[in-house]
Amino acid sequence: MSEAPERQCIVTGERLPTHALIRFVLSPDGQVVPDLKHELPGRGVWVKARSETVSKAIADGRFAKAFRAGCTADSALPQRVAGLIRADARQYLALANKAGLVVAGFERTAEALLLGKARILVEAADGSEDGRRKLRSKRPPGCEIVADFDSRELSLALGRANVIHAALAEGSLTEKFLAAARLAEAFCHRPQSTDR
Repeated sequence: MSEAPERQCIVTGERLPTHALIRFVLSPDGQVVPDLKHELPGRGVWVKARSETVSKAIADGRFAKAFRAGCTADSALPQRVAGLIRADARQYLALANKAGLVVAGFERTAEALLLGKARILVEAADGSEDGRRKLRSKRPPGCEIVADFDSRELSLALGRANVIHAALAEGSLTEKFLAAARLAEAFCHRPQSTDR
């Protein structure tokens, strides 16, 4: 298996795998635009996937220096990037649901965990600690936890009301959701679960 390509962060100078960075390009009118999927045309520059690093790139004029051109990057860029990352994760969750990889609700999630069919346990950030504790105790080895989305976001992604608990089975869309969720956690600098 080939190693993930690395790029250098224009703020920290670190060489990191591209999944730990955000790529930015310039729009035709000179706006700095995030390119989460690394598909937009044009020269790209890379920034470590942290809100504060993007803020520093703006404050220190790093985008203009890296692009070697006049450009505009407003102070709302970190919030816009965070919103795009979270929307990306919710989209992968919705696609995994359409592919039949998701079960939701306490009982169905508990059953998936007990049968060892869960790759990811999803917990609403605004769910009760008691429910979380009960389901975490049923997790099979290798089952990771995503707890960064509230019930409104989960309900929207899954097309049903009041989603507090869900489980995702193995699959490529499950892995894409997990990667996007971890990127969202890192970008907003929320601590990931230590109980993974």
